Amino acid sequence: MAKRVVPEEKRRRRRPTRSGTVLSEALIVESALRMLREHGSGGLTARRLGLALDCDPSTLYRYFRGMDDLTRAIGDALIGQALRGWERTGEWRADLRTAGLRIHAAYVAHPQAALLTASRVTGRAHELAADEAILDVLRTAGFPLSETVRVYHAFVDQTLAFAALDAASLALPPDALRADEDMWLSTYARLPATTHPRIAEAAPLLATRMVTSAYPTALEMLLESAAARLERVGGEGDR
Repeated sequence: MAKRVVPEEKRRRRRPTRSGTVLSEALIVESALRMLREHGSGGLTARRLGLALDCDPSTLYRYFRGMDDLTRAIGDALIGQALRGWERTGEWRADLRTAGLRIHAAYVAHPQAALLTASRVTGRAHELAADEAILDVLRTAGFPLSETVRVYHAFVDQTLAFAALDAASLALPPDALRADEDMWLSTYARLPATTHPRIAEAAPLLATRMVTSAYPTALEMLLESAAARLERVGGEGDR
């Protein structure tokens, strides 16, 4: 049976922790993000979080139904950070480009948290607001409903997939990350044209590009494809 989460107004009546800290959902999530950054997902436990907040671990379950519920809250917080201050311009490609880059950047700024949450659906306020805004950008641009959902699906999944991929690299130990990046110079750049002609001719560009994220390029390709699709089907059917 799921644990009952105590309403916010009742939580506020509780006494502060032993160190005088007044707990809140936001404070717990902030502490969890810090713990993930320092210890990785394996280090995020109710016991450790309780120690960090100077409270009994059971207190956390007044705010979250369990660690999985906390995980969803962390993911929602990243989305909230990403879109804080985002304002629509009315130009749908520019608006989606900015939103996508903001979401990707927020996740890779917290690589351990990104690995834990990028594949999750939170159903929380920030995620719902972001989804509503993205869908509205597309509908306002003139996409039929079926195309709106199609582009929305590709946009969200592509953004989070690249966030998880890039976060996985950043979460590697520094020596391992450097070794992976150096491979483009130590191995690829030295392959002879006689055996690997295409790699040899591309090696200088590969060494430059492959150590950066391909997300901006992939996002631009998606937006170009969506714009071409809008020209073909924008006036058709299920509006």
